[in-house]
Amino acid sequence: MRVGVLALQGAFREHVMLLEALEVAAVSVRLPQQLEDLDGLIIPGGESTAIGKLMESYSFYDPIKLRQGQGMAVWGTCAGAILVANSVLDGVEGQRSLGLMDITVRRNAFGRQVDSFEVDLAVAHLHGGDFRGVFIRAPWIEAVGEDVTVLARHEGVVVAARQGRMLATVFHPELTGDPRIHRYFIEDVIGA
Repeated sequence: MRVGVLALQGAFREHVMLLEALEVAAVSVRLPQQLEDLDGLIIPGGESTAIGKLMESYSFYDPIKLRQGQGMAVWGTCAGAILVANSVLDGVEGQRSLGLMDITVRRNAFGRQVDSFEVDLAVAHLHGGDFRGVFIRAPWIEAVGEDVTVLARHEGVVVAARQGRMLATVFHPELTGDPRIHRYFIEDVIGA
């Protein structure tokens, strides 16, 4: 199994390290041709407009959509959740998303950098108790389509969801050292 992590900006190294700890072949994806032969792709947290501009500069939008349509699983964390969404609220003018997942995401919904926080979350399909959610200038998922399964909420707001071979988390699982959501992506989402 080969899982790529979009390595243009943001917390991509931490995802690579967790994948390697799970003995998965991790690829730091910097060019569109590296998407070939991947079973899954993680679009990391960072700054959604910066990642989006770099994706535009390196011509990633169409190749990611094509590979996802061919069966590659995609997981967006924080900024990545914004980028996989069908609709983005409070985005900057001209901000693009991939439109892969039937979710509406509100950018910076939990507040500014100083409003960042950690909280224990009950995440569906994870064994071993609550998962520590790290929220940094996090968005939230404001609406989900009928084919989307909500996996976790915080104070009534959706913070993790799945649609087929797509996963979105608005928090940063890669910053916890806890591999359970990465394992879920590998075994359940890619393995679907």
